[in-house]
Amino acid sequence: MNTLLETILGFQGTFFTILFTIATYYAVKWVLEKSSKGKTDWGIVKSIILFAIVLTGAVAILLSLPMDPGTKSNISSLIGIVISAVFALSSATFMGNGMAGIMLRTINSFKPGDFIHTGDLFGRVTERGLFHTEIQTENRDLTTIPNLFLTTNPVKVIRTSGTFISGICSLGYDVNRVKIEKALIEATERTGLKDGFVRITDLGDFSVVYKTYGLLEDIKTIISAESKLNAMILDCLHEAGIEIVSPNFMNQRQVGDTIFIPKKVRKSEQKEVDDADAPENVIFDKAEEAESLEKRKEKLTEVDEKIKSIHEELKAAETEEDKEEIKKRLGKWTAIKDKMLEKIDAKQDEISSKK
Repeated sequence: MNTLLETILGFQGTFFTILFTIATYYAVKWVLEKSSKGKTDWGIVKSIILFAIVLTGAVAILLSLPMDPGTKSNISSLIGIVISAVFALSSATFMGNGMAGIMLRTINSFKPGDFIHTGDLFGRVTERGLFHTEIQTENRDLTTIPNLFLTTNPVKVIRTSGTFISGICSLGYDVNRVKIEKALIEATERTGLKDGFVRITDLGDFSVVYKTYGLLEDIKTIISAESKLNAMILDCLHEAGIEIVSPNFMNQRQVGDTIFIPKKVRKSEQKEVDDADAPENVIFDKAEEAESLEKRKEKLTEVDEKIKSIHEELKAAETEEDKEEIKKRLGKWTAIKDKMLEKIDAKQDEISSKK
């Protein structure tokens, strides 16, 4: 009986260490969840802090077990070596991506919903994490990019105020360039682009390369706009009586005087094609929601500023009547903030669950 009691008392320290670790874990988790509402990048920070608590607690529990000092010293040394080796092997990439994430946040050159082009990747940003950035490509797939890659490679961000898109075609020397440029400018106007212009980019051995540009103001339709521009180039060149065939093809053909320009389609058929839904609505669905969430967070920041200004008014108020009126306004804006936080958290969970 005495031996059993001594054994139980020997594990008393371990028992309290386990309780303390569990209590600390849930207390810190509650504080972090309360503090992270409406804020970005707190998910990974919360995970790191909770992992550190669990790791520290596991080591403390192991060392609190009743054992002789020599064994405890050997276990402590082994734990130290293992942890040091793990951090030494992984810290370079881990810390590099973390510092890169902080750098990207400091520069703040892009945000969720923006179109970016880096390396061979093009798409809309759906998530900005501390260690990675997620984009949705034109195939609707989600691609995760390490932040270290984004800081060591050029990143082109398409401006939300508009961007120039272009179409390229090569035509023979037998066609007057003024006639071609006029048709290409007409193509940009039909596409709905502004400030159109044409560049002659190359004088080849058999053909001239023309590149037409136009300002697209609604960048969310960039993919369909590029396709429509190419379609309008075809239509305008054909309507101008210009064949889009290579000189080699014309020199080798045995078809007499046949002109290779397709017949016009009926207006009703053309309208069906032009009025088709923009593919971007389906391609970048998650990016659209991420952009919407980002705008809500910006509104939340404005509400926070409003609440701060009301607090300042409350401090400066002199009469009780003024204070009561200000407190009512403060309660109203606080309620608005709470509702916004609930909606932001729900939207964040919905976006995070999408794969």
